[in-house]
Amino acid sequence: MVRTIIILISASLIAYFVSKYLARAIVKLAQIVSSHTDKETNDQKYIRLRQIETYLSVAVAIVRAIVVSIVIYITWFLLTRGKFSTSSGLATIGASAFFIVFAGQSLGMLLRDLTAGATMIIEQWFNVGDHIKVEPFMDAKGVVERFTLRSTKLRSLSGEILWIHNQYIQGVHVTPYGVRTMIVDVFVKDLALGEETIKEIIGAVPSGPALLTKPLRIISKDRWNDDMWRISIIGYTAPGREWLIERFFVNAIKEVDEGVESKGKRIFVYEPIARFADPIADKKFLRSVRSGRRN
Repeated sequence: MVRTIIILISASLIAYFVSKYLARAIVKLAQIVSSHTDKETNDQKYIRLRQIETYLSVAVAIVRAIVVSIVIYITWFLLTRGKFSTSSGLATIGASAFFIVFAGQSLGMLLRDLTAGATMIIEQWFNVGDHIKVEPFMDAKGVVERFTLRSTKLRSLSGEILWIHNQYIQGVHVTPYGVRTMIVDVFVKDLALGEETIKEIIGAVPSGPALLTKPLRIISKDRWNDDMWRISIIGYTAPGREWLIERFFVNAIKEVDEGVESKGKRIFVYEPIARFADPIADKKFLRSVRSGRRN
């Protein structure tokens, strides 16, 4: 019996250390790919590199599972039919009981995670580097740092790290390219004055990877009617930082207008209109509207 326990402990240690160092090697390779991904400017190559990151992340779990399975098989063989087998069936019964308990308590949950993870990979729900929000959890959102067959690791904008078992993920909201695109429309009568004022306000809005990923900029100036112009400003924010445009930027425009209104000179005719803008979504909705038209 003591020999059986020693073999089981030795096998567990071997499986742990072999899988650990193999996993480290794969993680190092994933980090190299990640550094190339961050420098890539071509969208197609960028997406392809992120998919490679995802597959390498999944490979960590697969390699560990293979190593543990091989060690379990060799151990089982040695205990039952190998040179370490015992004439009495006590060791075999003990090992069998241990395996049954372990399988019942651990493998059931593990298999559910693996099934869910495999489904998400096959259907390409998301990749490493994507910003996602996980259903049904309200606050489970962030950038995918690691994605394996068993679990998903997220890092939020606040720096918190969240681990989720794949079996508990019912759905995900994926933010395209990791940013939210918004457009603000303002209406002015004096185009030159309105444009100058907007550029001054834009200079006061902070930008950065976790704020405005790109500074606000004017994308169009259209004549709305005989004496009015519409100026459209576009901005890209990190998910959860939409308030920088919806509130900070819009309120700054209102405050400027309130300051000059007391002098009898209003720059902006109406309140600014802030809206989400995604080119792909616009095309899809346009198609939906066309298909829903009635004669």
